[in-house]
Amino acid sequence: MRKGVALLLTLTATAFVAATAQAGHRAAAAQTASISCKSTMKIAFVTPLTGGAGFLGQEQSSWAKYAVKTLAPKLGLKIQLVLGDTPVEQGPAPAQALAQKYVADKSVVGILGPSTSGAVAASSQTYFAAGLAHISPSATRTSLTKGSPLEATAAFLRVVPGDYIQGPSDANFMISQLKVKKVVILDFQEPYSVGLADAVETTLKAKGVTTIRLSAPNTTTDYSSFVTKVPNDADIVFFPTQKPPDAQTFAQQLLEQGKKAKVFGGDGSNDSSAFKAAGSYVSNFAPDITGIKADAGIIAGWKKDNPGKPVGSFGPPSYGAVQVLLSAIKLACNADQGVLKARHDVLRHVKQVVIKNWILGGTFKFSTKSNDPLNAKFYIFQIQSDGSYKLVG
Repeated sequence: MRKGVALLLTLTATAFVAATAQAGHRAAAAQTASISCKSTMKIAFVTPLTGGAGFLGQEQSSWAKYAVKTLAPKLGLKIQLVLGDTPVEQGPAPAQALAQKYVADKSVVGILGPSTSGAVAASSQTYFAAGLAHISPSATRTSLTKGSPLEATAAFLRVVPGDYIQGPSDANFMISQLKVKKVVILDFQEPYSVGLADAVETTLKAKGVTTIRLSAPNTTTDYSSFVTKVPNDADIVFFPTQKPPDAQTFAQQLLEQGKKAKVFGGDGSNDSSAFKAAGSYVSNFAPDITGIKADAGIIAGWKKDNPGKPVGSFGPPSYGAVQVLLSAIKLACNADQGVLKARHDVLRHVKQVVIKNWILGGTFKFSTKSNDPLNAKFYIFQIQSDGSYKLVG
């Protein structure tokens, strides 16, 4: 019996070693496969296209398509954009499956996204092992780029600031401008909301503001039971959802129960077509680019391709992420003399990218201390009676 067990263990160990070696060979092949820079190369955008955060991916992908269409030819590149759907309600599985799919496709030379923090954390190691740079236009969780342990790898970069800026910015605005005394903070038991809620709560507590922490499943649709827990003297309910209609529902249910508190959403609720409760607040990592004169041509071109659609806050950073990734691909192609020797060559050049007349204003470059943009900031808007978003901070 013991000999049989020993033999079984030996065979199992041998199989494991063989499987590990095979996986290593696949990863190595994914990193070293040469690609002609004159051929059509793919970049994949991993974002929620359906589900409660589908608005995010739809807006982002429209700007990514326009960026590829207009920027790739100027750089002498032939780029095909492919889209991968990661509905937030389905957790990490879609992001993990897409990462394996794109790593296996040797014509994929870079990744846009994932758009959400949870999807980044679930897939970054897979991209890193394959040498694939992945650049997010919207994943803001602090621990993706800062702190210990890190939830993302050195292959992950973002073109927007993290919650370590958003959280304190939101909290300090509440304190200095809204003069809050009591704030209810509601998270949704997923990486984005928990991280942002923690950042806001830490700053509020440090400044002596009373906080009440609530937590709801990410699948919640009726918030009436949570509204009953909001004290009558609460000033703000911080509501860092990735589903703007939920922020609208919560604001309406606050009114129905006679509560005076206003909803304050993070960047995930920034959608004027869905969250339009007058008096509420929203923070976002991008300004209204319609006020940036240098962007007039870009906006006109995008509107021509997307008639009737409004210019939101999530699309322009996606254009910027494409611009950074394509610039890194071009740098790698130049360094490799027209043949991309390995996909990690693109990753090695990403942080060298500097873009003047950045779509969000000023000049873009990465920080030398982290894979975050240098000197980025968050913007705060208040929703007006007509549903429009007015910049207030």
